[in-house]
Formats: sequence, C-alpha cells, structure tokens
Amino acid sequence: MDIISLDKEYVAGTYGRYPVALVSGKGSILTDINGKEYIDLTGGIGVNTFGVADEQWLQAITAQASVLQHSSNLFYTAPDARLAQLLCEKTGMKKVFFANSGAEANECAIKVARKYSAEKKGAEYYTIITLVNSFHGRTLTDLAATGQDHFHRLFQPLTPGFVHTPANDIAALRETVASVKCAGIMLECVQGEGGVNPLNKDFVQAAEEICRAQDIPLIIDEVQTGNGRSGKLYAYMHFGVRPDIVSTAKGLGGGLPIGAALLGEKVQSVLGPGDHGSTFGGNPVCCAGALSVMSRLDEDFLADVQRKSDYVFSALQGAEGIESVTGMGLMLGIQTTKNAKEVVQRCIDKGVLCLTAKTKIRLLPALNIPMEQLQKAIEIFKAVCKE
Repeated sequence: MDIISLDKEYVAGTYGRYPVALVSGKGSILTDINGKEYIDLTGGIGVNTFGVADEQWLQAITAQASVLQHSSNLFYTAPDARLAQLLCEKTGMKKVFFANSGAEANECAIKVARKYSAEKKGAEYYTIITLVNSFHGRTLTDLAATGQDHFHRLFQPLTPGFVHTPANDIAALRETVASVKCAGIMLECVQGEGGVNPLNKDFVQAAEEICRAQDIPLIIDEVQTGNGRSGKLYAYMHFGVRPDIVSTAKGLGGGLPIGAALLGEKVQSVLGPGDHGSTFGGNPVCCAGALSVMSRLDEDFLADVQRKSDYVFSALQGAEGIESVTGMGLMLGIQTTKNAKEVVQRCIDKGVLCLTAKTKIRLLPALNIPMEQLQKAIEIFKAVCKE
C-alpha cells in the first residue's frame, strides 16, 4: 500500500505534509515505512509528552480501555474525577471542564469569561482582548481570538467581540481595556504559532493587575506551553501570576485527544447544568492517559526538562547559521540564516524531525528524550544550519 498516494487521493488536502510515512516508534525514535529511523524533535507538535509507546502510559490506557472505554457525561467515572482532582491540587484551581482539544478548551474559557462578565456587569460586556501574533485555535471563535490576519481572510464573518493589542505594550493594553466593555484578557505566555516568543514578565503581571482592579477574568492559554513543556507545570508559573481560567490540551493526554479548562475561584461556579457540554469530554481512556502523564510531572522531572533546555540554548546560541534562539523549556524557536522549510527537509534527510513556526524552526521534543539522543539531534541540526 502506498500510504502517501492513498492519503493524497482520499484525505482532505489541509496539510502540507513532509514526504515521510511513519509506521512505528519507541520513545523519541520514529520509524518510517522504509525502515528509516528518525530522532523526533516534534513530539507530535508537543503532544507526546513521554514519547511514543511509553510503557506506563500504555499500561494505564490499556487497563482502562479493557473495562470502560466510554460512558458519556450522564454518569460519573473515576478517571475523570481523579484527573480533575490532580489538576486542581497541582495548580490551586477549583474546577475543571474536560473537552477534546485545545480549541474546545479555549471555547470553554471564552464562554466562561463572557458569562461571568455578563452576569456581573451586563450583557454588553462580551469583548475578549487577545494579543497581536497570538494563536488560539481553528474554530471560527478561536480564529477570531487569534491575532493573525492571515488566519482570518478565508472565513469571514468571524465571531464578533475580539480585539487584539500588541504584545509587551502595557500602555496599549491599558488603552484597549479602557476602549471596550471587556469580558476577559487572554494570553499565551509563549506565543507558539506566532514564532515561539515569550512575553515579558512585567507585561503579564500588568495584565493580571488590570484584571484584578477591574474584575476582568484573566485567561492563560496553555494549550502548547502547559503540562511541563515550559520547565514548570504551566508556563504562567514562571511569571508570578494567578489566572482565573487556564486552557490546556496537547501534552495533557500524552498522545490521546483531551483538552481542559481549569477554573479558578472567581469563575468556578459560572457554568451550570446545560450551559456547556461535550460527548467525548472526560473520556475515561483519555483521562487515564492524562493521569499517567500528570502524575509524573514532579519537580525533579521538571528540573530535568530545564537542564535539557539550558543545553539546547547553550549549544545553539551563536552557532554558525543560527541568528537567535527563543522559547522556554523544551518549546524552542530557532531563527536560521537558511529558509526554515529547507532546514527541516535537510534534517529529515539526515534522520531528525523538526517543525516550523513562521520563519523559525520549532523544537518540541518529548520531555523525557534521552540526553544522548537530544545531543545527537542538535549536532545534526547545527551541521545542517552550517552547510
């Protein structure tokens, strides 16, 4: 079977795929249909927290699938309740809504912020402020929240009620808040799809200060930055702030589709029966996988993520063919002198898989990638950039 030809004939052409057909893997080593092996620095776009076919994760999801794979949210299940408890205990948040993706988690976050503000201040308080160069998902509402015009062009009219202000400009943020009836401020602490650019700490803290002073829910989008990716459990923890709502997904399930909106004390009771829902949200198998992931993200493990991050920064900063390195933890963006797509293809040729983000190379390896594999991949990457 020619996988690539079959895909091109029958799968909607929404992806610019690389010419690699993957069939198996273990840890951070993936194998294609021809038996060629690759060191994976993509992590399934930050999803495979513990790599491929992790034994503890496999045991957890297999055990759950063998007894109850789905029940719907009309009934209680243990994995759902235990995962919510663990997330709240680790973050100090109060309630959790489970969805299937980051886009759905962000939709929930927006609905909670709007309902809270409408009830507290009036129905006209519905505008959500996000940042220029942000990315929040591909539903029509999440596209409206996304501060990148090229995502908007083909899908007008988008959901109304979103405005975008420049990142790291506190004065502009204050002016924007003053100019609209604001229901929420929504930030990525590191703008992932926007080029792996961390926000300034003083800007994030100013956003929190504004929210507290004016009773505006602060939403932190941790879809890509969360679940250990930044070197802390959630990226907002680097900034000394306490959000009212946190959305997350990707690495939470370790390879299975699950998203979550974590609700803080202010908004914990905003949603009542019938206000929101999801048929697959809180699926027992996905929650079992997420429990396996979250239970292992302790301080020692996160310190190791940061050590690996420090190594990559040290190895790449100032290297020939590399202009800059940005990011946090194992979410890294590298500006190269060569075209990013050309670099990715040359890395593929040499057995390393990586990603792009705008004009940069983006690295999102499994958090437990062995150091020797990470070092080998980085040396190959440096050689490609130098060629």
